[in-house]
Amino acid sequence: MRLILRFYNRFYGDQKQFAHKLRPLVGFTPSNLSIFKLAFSHKSNPSDKAYAIQNNERLEYLGDAVLGTIVAEYLFKKYPNANEGFLTKMRSKIVKRSTLNKIGDQMGLDVLLQEYSQTRLSRSMLGNAVEALVGAVYLERGYVKTKHFVVHLLLRNYVDVHELESYDDNYKSQLLEWCQKNGQTVAYKLVARYKFEKRDRFKVAVLVEGKKLATADDFNKKSAEQTASEKALRQLGIATVNVDEADDED
Repeated sequence: MRLILRFYNRFYGDQKQFAHKLRPLVGFTPSNLSIFKLAFSHKSNPSDKAYAIQNNERLEYLGDAVLGTIVAEYLFKKYPNANEGFLTKMRSKIVKRSTLNKIGDQMGLDVLLQEYSQTRLSRSMLGNAVEALVGAVYLERGYVKTKHFVVHLLLRNYVDVHELESYDDNYKSQLLEWCQKNGQTVAYKLVARYKFEKRDRFKVAVLVEGKKLATADDFNKKSAEQTASEKALRQLGIATVNVDEADDED
C-alpha cells in the first residue's frame, strides 16, 4: 500500500510539487506527505489553541533523539579505539544547534520553511527543521532506513567529520579551563528572560572573578552561555575563536 501511495504522490497527487521538492532532500517520495509538511511548520506560527499541535515541535523532539542515537552508533563504529570522552565530544559537535543550522542552510530548507511557516525565519529554525525532518523520515521508514538517510545524505554530504576532530568550539569549556589554570572563578548569570516573536529569549552574562566580561542573547540559555563565553575569551585575548558562531542562533 505504501508503495502505491508513494507512486501516486510522486506522479499524480495534488501535492506532487511538494513531493518533487522533497525527493532530492530525503532520497525517496514519502507515502505520508502531511508528516513532512509538518516538519517545516515552525512552532512560532499563529498561536491559536486549535493550531497548537500543528507544528514541528513534536517531530523535532523525536528527530533529536533518533539523530543522537544514529550519530552515536556511527561514531562508535568509525572510531573503534576511541574513548568515551572523545566520542561524546564528537557527537556533541555534530548534533549541536550551530552544526544543524548549517546543514539546514546547505540543504536549502529555508525555502520549505518559508512556505509552511508564517513567520520571519531565524537561523535556529533551520536546525529545528533538520531534526523534525529526521523525525518524519523515522516515522515513514523506521530506524534502519533513517540511519541510511542520516549517514549517507546528511553526514557525508554536509559534515566534515575529520575537520571536527581537531576543532574545539566549546567556548564555555575553554573559558572554564583557563580560569581553573589561573586560579580564577567563572560564573554565569541570567540577566533577563523576555519574549521575542512569541518565543522565550535569554540574556546571559559571564563573570570572571565577579567581574562581568560579556553578555549574549539567545533563544536557548546554554547557547547564550556559549556565545557569552566566546566573547569573554576574545575580551581576555587568550584564544582565537570563530566569530560566526555567535550568529548561529539568531
